[in-house]
Amino acid sequence: MSDTGGSGFDDRVEPGRRLIRVEHDRSHSLAERLAGRFHALAWRTPVHGLRLRGRYPLKLYDVPPDPIEGLVRLGGAMLDGEILWQGESVAIESYDFRPRAMSAAFSDHLQSFAWLRDLNAAGPRQRVAPIAELLTGRWLGAFGKQIHEAAWRPDLWGRRILFWGCHAPLIMSSDELRAPVLNALARGAKHLDRSADKAAPGLPRVAAWAGVIAAGLLIPGGEPRQLHGEKGMERALAVALHGDGGIVSRSPVEQMDLIGLLAMLRRYYEMRGQRLPAPIGDAIARAVPPLLGLTLGDGGLSSWQGAAPIDGGRIDAIVAASGGRARPLRQSRDWGYQRLSVGHSRLVADAAPPPVSRFATHACASTLAFEMSDGPWRLIVNCGGGRGANNALHPDLAQALRSTAAHSTLVLADSNSTAIHGDGTLGKGVTEVEIERQEDMHGSSIDMRHDGYVRRFGFSHRRRIVIGQGGREVRGQDMLIPEGRRARGDGADYAIRFHLAPEVDVSATADGSGALLRIAGGALWRFRVTGGEVGIEDSLWIDSRGRPQATRQLVIAGTAAAEGIDVNWMLARSE
Repeated sequence: MSDTGGSGFDDRVEPGRRLIRVEHDRSHSLAERLAGRFHALAWRTPVHGLRLRGRYPLKLYDVPPDPIEGLVRLGGAMLDGEILWQGESVAIESYDFRPRAMSAAFSDHLQSFAWLRDLNAAGPRQRVAPIAELLTGRWLGAFGKQIHEAAWRPDLWGRRILFWGCHAPLIMSSDELRAPVLNALARGAKHLDRSADKAAPGLPRVAAWAGVIAAGLLIPGGEPRQLHGEKGMERALAVALHGDGGIVSRSPVEQMDLIGLLAMLRRYYEMRGQRLPAPIGDAIARAVPPLLGLTLGDGGLSSWQGAAPIDGGRIDAIVAASGGRARPLRQSRDWGYQRLSVGHSRLVADAAPPPVSRFATHACASTLAFEMSDGPWRLIVNCGGGRGANNALHPDLAQALRSTAAHSTLVLADSNSTAIHGDGTLGKGVTEVEIERQEDMHGSSIDMRHDGYVRRFGFSHRRRIVIGQGGREVRGQDMLIPEGRRARGDGADYAIRFHLAPEVDVSATADGSGALLRIAGGALWRFRVTGGEVGIEDSLWIDSRGRPQATRQLVIAGTAAAEGIDVNWMLARSE
């Protein structure tokens, strides 16, 4: 009944009930924000400039290979004169790296030099190196000596050093650029020595310390820097990862990114013939199973915290680069995702409060939502996407994709279970989730409850899902249970939403209590409900390239009385 693959990893489900809580303070304090701002302003002082002076290296130890293959499609676009990424583009002919109208995420992608990976995959060195050198020269002209937060942020320098080292033949094949690049790399490393620990906690700080270590391994005489970086990395990883290996932002994309960065860093150690430090190796080993736990039957990711359903090929590439194999983690209690797998049915549920804002921006109010697949076909999905998949989406649409209504769960009074602010942070809402998980020879079940609606409406939402009959039957129960001190009365409307994958054709039954779901090329599923009526509405789904695709959704709607509601539903597969 469990997923297979790898060995030596304990993926047993611990039965019993558990309560997951988060603190009310969800964002950085004013003191933290001011300290970070003052630190960034200090970079421009003459004192900091003096710290960056000194001899630059005449050569590097060696060139570590990039363990992850780039996307030929994106590299080919660069050969045609354009850098494409997540719905945005810039013409190479006119781009000089100076700030311009684009999303912060696209600017960071360009500044990090991550595009070198895609360019490298697009053709032989003699064809792609001129583009790499042109862009590198422009960056040196804009920021090689001028310190600016848009280019010198610690996490950006960390990534830049990793990519410059792995793709040094592309940017230093000419004598004209070799010395300026080596000089800039040495200055960036000195900058990181003092600023890596000032990067935002979580993935940014891990990226910054990765750059410190990489510089220590690349530049001759860097042993003291390497040791300094390894101590900093150990501290950064302790903050960035939960005990079960899930990243604190709860973002699948950031989980992939973290594994990818550490996999690159592993190649630096291998280049020098050194053993990977235990904290880094342990972090890689712990981070892979939670990522795999979010995959569905097609091998791609389910959509959480603004992520698109990244296809299985990219997931396989990340896992291969990590250097190991593992089973999908079925019960990530700290990270908060639960995976139910019986027969050909896979179901992933969000069983934790949203991430705190100090670790995540543009997070989603998705508590108790789920996605489901039947073999290689997706059946129930979340809309997904948002700013984590397509930066060119209209801001109103990107904001709507973060809402509870954009996820396959219950919505009360057309409001989010956790408030969503326009600046990307989250407000009040879910502070605790109670879960109970059971596994036996007959199937898999999960019982979840959250308090996101208690303070405003006097109801907690409880959802129970059971997969049985060899994966051919999924039974669910959604309840609104009176709780808290708030006076309850009639009139609070609710909607239980089941967003369908684009390949699913849906038709309502004549009695209004069900629907037929036919997967194109797959099976027929029958949906039935007791305690409510089923409607069919339009929806959309963000695909693996961040493009909105029209689809449909099932909606069980009604009005919650003072004593709450109890709605039962079932999905049954017809052979």
